[in-house]
Amino acid sequence: MTDEAFPRRRDAPDHATDGPHDVPPDPTSGGPDEPARAAVPLTAPRDGTPRPLETAEELAEVVERLAAGSGPVAVDAERASGYRYTQRAYLVQLRREGAGTVLIDPMPLDDLSTLDAALADTEWVLHAASQDLACLAEIGMKPRKLFDTELAARLAGFERVGLAALTEQLLGYSLEKHHSAADWSTRPLPESWLTYAALDVELLTDLRDLLAAELESQGKAEWAAEEFAALVASADRPPRVRPDPWRRTSGIHRVRGARAQSRVRALWYARDGVAARRDSAPGRVLPDSAIIAAAELDPKDERALLGLPGFGGRSVRRLARVWLDALDAARALPDDELPVNQPVEGPPPPHRWAERDPVAAARLQRCRQVVIATAEAHTLPPENLISPDFIRRLAWSPPEEVAPQTVGDVLRGFGARNWQVGLLADELAKVLPDPAAATG
Repeated sequence: MTDEAFPRRRDAPDHATDGPHDVPPDPTSGGPDEPARAAVPLTAPRDGTPRPLETAEELAEVVERLAAGSGPVAVDAERASGYRYTQRAYLVQLRREGAGTVLIDPMPLDDLSTLDAALADTEWVLHAASQDLACLAEIGMKPRKLFDTELAARLAGFERVGLAALTEQLLGYSLEKHHSAADWSTRPLPESWLTYAALDVELLTDLRDLLAAELESQGKAEWAAEEFAALVASADRPPRVRPDPWRRTSGIHRVRGARAQSRVRALWYARDGVAARRDSAPGRVLPDSAIIAAAELDPKDERALLGLPGFGGRSVRRLARVWLDALDAARALPDDELPVNQPVEGPPPPHRWAERDPVAAARLQRCRQVVIATAEAHTLPPENLISPDFIRRLAWSPPEEVAPQTVGDVLRGFGARNWQVGLLADELAKVLPDPAAATG
């Protein structure tokens, strides 16, 4: 960050009686030895908490209102992660100058493409955009241009990049985040939840302006523009399907042998089928710990099954036959249908490099040192300077002819942005060759 103080909110009143919010303290005032002043709690939107719109007629009116607004539009979405099987949006929040704050219930509407069309030429401001872009695309909303306040803060070198932390540090207001993990599929939504949701977009454009100015002053505006463009390009990209998703069951490292692993696989897919039919998070149908316990002990009857940890709940007991059938099916598999370890694409886990290829392990260490030093020089988290996976793949299989151009081409092929290549390619090209071989 620069030593210059951030400007105040563009609409911050000079006196407490001039606006709907109490005046926050200036978060950048005072010397380094002066204790930080307490932020002002922000407990209600300046225009009040709107009622979520639910009908096509209400949507048409809001589309017209937002289209007539000015400047960027703040956007957020609430999901029911941990409660539902899908990652769909259960509430969409928007705020734009001249239009105020809008809450939309997408459940009865399902398609917000008319709103998307009305905002096609507008910059969208989101916080941690990658978390919301997929569920917004599912209901017909995809930005053509966006500004991600979390990512901007990372690039600007902020240590705390959560929305509440940034709002407090830069704007002097504190936000409550106690509803962030709520079940947003609940209907009707409690008034306190709606207030929380409206406040999530209340100050986003103010944050955007401050962070954009800071990026500009640090010479990082173009870096951010490349990152934001990459987010836009991936907005409606389907999620990558993981091979053998059951292998990510928590605790699977304790399960030894292909036959026992087949029990994990059978129970995982049985649970997934139930969760999909119920639209319930898989962990609420059957915890991972129960799958691991059953895979290790292979119970043969209901009494033995229900005696295991994780099988005591009423809803789990009702499905006892489902779990026993899955275990029976795994038990009946011939040996040639048992799970086998699939070949891993790309380099092995870093902790195995020294054993498998000591030269590559040393090369990876040199590349990591370049990334860390460059990140520190530019006040960036190393993971935002470059994906660690890109560096691993480069170090494991460097180009035959090592030069800044070839290193840059390899990194771009992985998905690195031009600004990242520009900062790293020269130095990585210097450290990729083995120093012992060069002096030998």
